[in-house]
Amino acid sequence: MRLLFLLALQLASLCGAAESLRVMTFNVRYPNPGDGANAWSARRDLLVETIRSRRPDVVGTQELYYEQGQYIVEKLPEYAWFGLSRRGNHEDEHMGVFYRKDRLRVVENGDFWLSVTPEKPGSISWNMSLPRMVTWAVFEITGTGKRFRYFNTHFAHRDVDETARLKSAMLLACRVGLLDNDEPVVVTGDFNADAGGGAHQVLARNLRDAWLDAAARTGPQDTFHGFSGKPRPGRIGWILYRAPWKAVSAETITDHKGNVFPSDHFPVLAVFEIP
Repeated sequence: MRLLFLLALQLASLCGAAESLRVMTFNVRYPNPGDGANAWSARRDLLVETIRSRRPDVVGTQELYYEQGQYIVEKLPEYAWFGLSRRGNHEDEHMGVFYRKDRLRVVENGDFWLSVTPEKPGSISWNMSLPRMVTWAVFEITGTGKRFRYFNTHFAHRDVDETARLKSAMLLACRVGLLDNDEPVVVTGDFNADAGGGAHQVLARNLRDAWLDAAARTGPQDTFHGFSGKPRPGRIGWILYRAPWKAVSAETITDHKGNVFPSDHFPVLAVFEIP
């Protein structure tokens, strides 16, 4: 399957694809002192190597703490990152967005919260237990002038949060719907909901799913494994996009060293052909 994935990339090149873009979504697992053998200090270099080996142009992370973000760019200086935490500062989880400085330029960026007051940092609605948010940007691809709008998010996690996830999806879909129809859009995130469920259906009205569209797919469909390496039912890590881009390939990355995994979630990588 890995060979098929590589052949798909080579085929895209031989067919004269003008540009390609590599997009990753990665719930990095916050530095929980109770994680024992899976502590951040034990897995951080493997996480860095996972990113380095796939060379994504942009990475949307979830559960990222500031010190984790700084460690990643220290080890991978070709990247920069931005984003506030869900409290509106740098003291909690971020939806941090990393990008290759040689490939992308940030034209503008910002954050909004998944609530009835989306411009209010740290705001909570719909009976969620924690603030949930979106970090976004307009990127320009170096040397081409081509731009796209990028959104990265992390939806509410509890079983009782289904209504909150639906309303969050509606708010995000509304923001996408306000954009010009010809503006390329990419959305990454840990949606804490299985693809095909209510939140996915809301977003799929105006966006496509790279995993479903990709000509070549490798790795398991499901994306959470709880540091076991065995995926639990549910594809909760999504990469969504809008035409005219084309999803060439998608990979759920299961890299590990022995019993150590970079996170309790598998990252997902999609490669897009840009006309």
